[in-house]
Amino acid sequence: MSDVVAMEKTEDLVNRPTHYTHSKIECIVAIEASMSEAQFKGFLKGQVLKYLWRYEHKGNPLQDIEKAEWYLSRLKKLELPDDYGMGKRK
Repeated sequence: MSDVVAMEKTEDLVNRPTHYTHSKIECIVAIEASMSEAQFKGFLKGQVLKYLWRYEHKGNPLQDIEKAEWYLSRLKKLELPDDYGMGKRK
């Protein structure tokens, strides 16, 4: 099996796709740093809506649902109180 095929099988296309993590800073971190908290929450909400809007119209609906969940989880963490135990914000 070629290295490319092996990498495609092990790559996590939902949580850490290599096309977003190839540099010293992950893309989502750069996006968050470029926005206010309110703007970033709006961005996350838009991503959730985008993936849910199109999940039935692409080749891998489960992957789009998982991506929507990833962005929703990130949004949820921003809404947690600072003292929320294990889910504590960074």
